[in-house]
Amino acid sequence: MRITKFGHACVRIEYDGSVVVLDPGVFTDPEAVDGADAVLITHEHPDHYDDTRLRATDAAVFTIGAVAARIGEDAPDLAERVTVVSPGERFDVGALAVRTVGERHAVIHPELPRFDNSGFLLTAGGERVFHPGDALTLPEEEVDVLCVPSSAPWLKASEAVDFARAVRAPRNLAIHDRIYTEAAHGILEQHMNAFLPDAGQEYLRLPDGADLP
Repeated sequence: MRITKFGHACVRIEYDGSVVVLDPGVFTDPEAVDGADAVLITHEHPDHYDDTRLRATDAAVFTIGAVAARIGEDAPDLAERVTVVSPGERFDVGALAVRTVGERHAVIHPELPRFDNSGFLLTAGGERVFHPGDALTLPEEEVDVLCVPSSAPWLKASEAVDFARAVRAPRNLAIHDRIYTEAAHGILEQHMNAFLPDAGQEYLRLPDGADLP
C-alpha cells in the first residue's frame, strides 16, 4: 500500500491498482486526484472539500449527506457522481474496503452549531488506515496508520496526543497541518515523542507529495 500526504488534510491511498483520495480541499495540489477511482470527503469545510478539486477528476465521490447537499448547490453537474454514506456503512472501492466512522465534527465552540463529519477507515490487504476528518472519534478496531490532526481551531496539543494514544496505531501521520507555524509543529512533535514511543508508536509529519515510509 502506498500512502501519500498532500496539502493539509488530503491523503492519497493506492493499493493493488485502486486509488482513493481523501479530503482534497483548498490547500490541496490539484494533481492529488490524478487517476483517482474515488474521492472520500469527511465534511463540508473548504479545507476538506473544494468543488474545483472534484472537477479535476472523473472519480466517484463518497461523502455524507451534508456534503452532497453542498455539492448540489455549488456544482450540480457533479451530483450524479456522488454517493451518500451513513455512519457505520461499509463499501468497497476496488481492492480497498471502506467503513465510515462517526457523524459529528469536533466542538469548535459550545455556542456554535456543530457540523456533520464522518471519518473513513480503509483496509488494504489486512492493513488499516484511519482518516477521522475533523473529529476525534475512535475507530473501535485496531489501526495500523492513523492520520492524526495536528493543528486546528478546535484542537489542543494534549487532545492530539491523547487521541493518538487511544487509537494505538503504530504509525501516526500528521494531517491538518496548515494552521501551526513550523515552530509550533516542532513543539507538538516534542509532545508526541514524549508519549508515543514508549507504547511502540511513531509520529511522522511529511512534506506535501511525500509517501509514508
